[in-house]
Amino acid sequence: MSTSAPTYLPLRDRIIANTVVIVLALLTLAPFLWFVVMSFKPSSEFFTGVEGLFFTPTLENYKGLWDGRFSTSIWNSIVTSSVSTVLALVIGTPGAYALSRASMRRERTFSLLILASRMAPPVAFAIPYFLVYRHIGLLDTKTGLILVYLTFNLALVVWLMRNFFDGTPRALEEAAWIDGASLWKTFVLIVLPMSGPAIVTTAMLCFLYSWNDFFFALTLTRNSAMTAPVEVVNFMNYEGWEWGKIAAGGTLIMMPVLIFSLLMRKYLVAGMTSGAVKG
Repeated sequence: MSTSAPTYLPLRDRIIANTVVIVLALLTLAPFLWFVVMSFKPSSEFFTGVEGLFFTPTLENYKGLWDGRFSTSIWNSIVTSSVSTVLALVIGTPGAYALSRASMRRERTFSLLILASRMAPPVAFAIPYFLVYRHIGLLDTKTGLILVYLTFNLALVVWLMRNFFDGTPRALEEAAWIDGASLWKTFVLIVLPMSGPAIVTTAMLCFLYSWNDFFFALTLTRNSAMTAPVEVVNFMNYEGWEWGKIAAGGTLIMMPVLIFSLLMRKYLVAGMTSGAVKG
């Protein structure tokens, strides 16, 4: 059996490739970096041009956030996003496994029907949710938002995890069954530990959907359950746009997702590439 030596790019090509990657990374991070810098600027220096690059940083914009309801809205976002993500994983992962291992004539059609709930635009569900929530008392509640996010995240969990389970070998599961393990015990002790990267990736996508949601939070909340994205919009009022608070609020909203992505990047890459090669 012959093995071929790894090939390396010439020095000039590597320099060009690295330069392109750095430029693309800077272009991608430019809006976030601009937002962060703007959040530390005094209000009088927002539109000062080139000379505005040199300024004395201030925390007044962040202090101003906590004088209002922003701390409550951040907490609402954390609760609704986290709880809906956990529930979607707890309910959807076993469902995806069952769908992957089931032998049904219409299995693929059933999977497409589950995914169909993510294909329709959110505005198609807004009025039905609003009318139902008004009658059952879930308007302006965190429970109502959690149920909405759970509905949409369940389809995402089932679809992504099912594709992962389809690509995993079944030899270990069959060995466990021969040794007398039940289906549930096999799923918990063998399948779930192998699914770590896929679960982290799916959880990240579900959390992002819930955390960044603006439409349902705007439609179904008023004061008590208002989330951070909606609260930031309230800084745009008739008296003028409070740019400092908008930048500080936007930075705080983006920061948890960025930190979580950096901490879990190894699992995210593994989850994205799992199942890419079969056989």
